[in-house]
Amino acid sequence: MRDAGAVSEQEPRWLDEAEMTAWLALVGVVYRLPQALDRQLRAEAGISHAYYSMLATLSDAPERTLSMGDLARATGTSASRLSHAVGSLEERGWVRRRPCPTNRRIQYATLTDAGFAVLADLAPQHLAEVRRRVFDHLTPAQVAALADAAAAIGAGLADIGPAPGAAAAG
Repeated sequence: MRDAGAVSEQEPRWLDEAEMTAWLALVGVVYRLPQALDRQLRAEAGISHAYYSMLATLSDAPERTLSMGDLARATGTSASRLSHAVGSLEERGWVRRRPCPTNRRIQYATLTDAGFAVLADLAPQHLAEVRRRVFDHLTPAQVAALADAAAAIGAGLADIGPAPGAAAAG
């Protein structure tokens, strides 16, 4: 709300009742859906949805390899969080990290055959959970409206960078 000591040239554009209802519904989904997906993936493979997204993103990359910077951008992950995550995935034998031969500051992450096999095993259950949590509750018209709304909201976030996980959204 407004700070009594702050000087503002114009009053904020408060949300009307319909906007507030939509906003609170969106915030609820944004907070709860990742928790539900994490719960399922942790039970199945002991990993979070963020880790699953990293594996899925690498699986779609040429030669299943991306620079760490590109993987961070594609998954919306900070460099330090990504380094920790890739280290954990390396310990499991699912990802391999290697330096760039021409630039010592760049490292590549590659999805191993073992990581690809885990992803292939997880994908059907994960997609079933996505369907159960999201798409089973929507009509085809609502799916189209959701896609339109998400694209419009995403356009308003373009200054932050590309949407993470677009290729690995499931």
